[in-house]
Amino acid sequence: MLRNFVPTRVDLARLTRLAIPIVTIQVGIMLMGVVDTIVVGHVSARELAAASLGHLYYFGVLVVGLGTLWSIDPIVSQAMGAGDRESATLGMQRGVVLAVALGAIGTLACIPAEAVFRLMRQPEEVVPRAAAFVWMSAPSLAALMVWGTLRQGLQAMKHTREALITIAIGNLLNLALNWVFVFGNLGFPAMGAVGSALSTTICRWLMLGILLTLAHRTLAPHLRPWRRESFARAPLLRTLRLGLPIGVMNGVEFSTFAAISVFAGWFGAAAIAGHQVAINLASLMFMVPSGIGSAAAVLVGHAIGEGDAPHARRVAASALLCGAAFMATSALILLAWPQEFSQLYTSVPEVVAVAATLIPIAGVFQVFDGLQVVAAGVLRGAGDTRAAMIANIAGFWVIGMPVSLWLGFGAHGGVVGLWWGFVAGLAAVAVFLVARVRIRLGKSIERVQIEAAG
Repeated sequence: MLRNFVPTRVDLARLTRLAIPIVTIQVGIMLMGVVDTIVVGHVSARELAAASLGHLYYFGVLVVGLGTLWSIDPIVSQAMGAGDRESATLGMQRGVVLAVALGAIGTLACIPAEAVFRLMRQPEEVVPRAAAFVWMSAPSLAALMVWGTLRQGLQAMKHTREALITIAIGNLLNLALNWVFVFGNLGFPAMGAVGSALSTTICRWLMLGILLTLAHRTLAPHLRPWRRESFARAPLLRTLRLGLPIGVMNGVEFSTFAAISVFAGWFGAAAIAGHQVAINLASLMFMVPSGIGSAAAVLVGHAIGEGDAPHARRVAASALLCGAAFMATSALILLAWPQEFSQLYTSVPEVVAVAATLIPIAGVFQVFDGLQVVAAGVLRGAGDTRAAMIANIAGFWVIGMPVSLWLGFGAHGGVVGLWWGFVAGLAAVAVFLVARVRIRLGKSIERVQIEAAG
């Protein structure tokens, strides 16, 4: 059985060709947040803590919706592999419908941000600024949901150039607008953390317009004419059921990291700011295996649509090999230069000290994090979205969170103890999902098909 999962040079080459632009896009998306953190980190510890908490809340609302929309991966990629363009078109249009609905719901969910922060006992001086960050970010939710849907659809059709150009332009605009709004240049007032939220909101709407313009030829046949079947209730609900476990999976992982951030806040503004620096850096590196997992989802989906199960298995093996190799390398880098990376993010001494302590731990859990996200991508391409949800619930809530709480508070390990819980949880998730890939792809796999109407 194991020899069926041995990749060839051709498989590795195909994965690499698709993964490189997807990884670049993923890194570009994350880079916007990194730039915001670095810029605000040079204002004050309070502003950095506010941006950290605000981003935490906003991203928590966003991550479930975006994950749910990843149902487009198996639907569109498998349809394209089977040469069924009509099913691919309906999949894209239903994705847009769901994106608009989820964006509206998410925007409303941003309203009680200040009350939630106070309920979580966050530092009094940080709460109003963090809430203002969320409210300034909220108008961009719908734009980002639709952008993400279109990007996933293009990706499933193996078109990445347009999104790549869009994210490059978006990052340049975001950097320029941060300079204007965060520090108060060109006659604008200095807005600190709220200015970085305004910059990103403007950029996300511009990026949606740019993507629609650049990808017009590719998207137009799938968006026009609009099919009445795209609003049919039964297919929309089935699409939602396929994607919701992915959204829940993302939500479980995020809620664990968010809870640790809240607990870190109980140790003071410097602790949460240092935590944010370390988690931001780890998240940036995480975008590489995340992109590899997305590429694997597309290629596995195409292989299943073509009825080529052996190719799907080889793609899975190629993706796991590449993801593990990169994350092992990044782990060594983080272990070697924690102080230097901390100082890149902020010049506040107490924040640097906390971050430099946490970054080596991030290097350890990077390997497990990379394996689990690649395995989840492979399973997503096969239409298996529930296994990763179950693994995340068990790994993070049943194993990781209790370990974090015991080490952080019971053993008085502080924020460092909280972080070692990440290692335990991610290790459990990675082992389960890699085993699931072998079992699931070792059997015959049926294509995911959503009825035309209902």
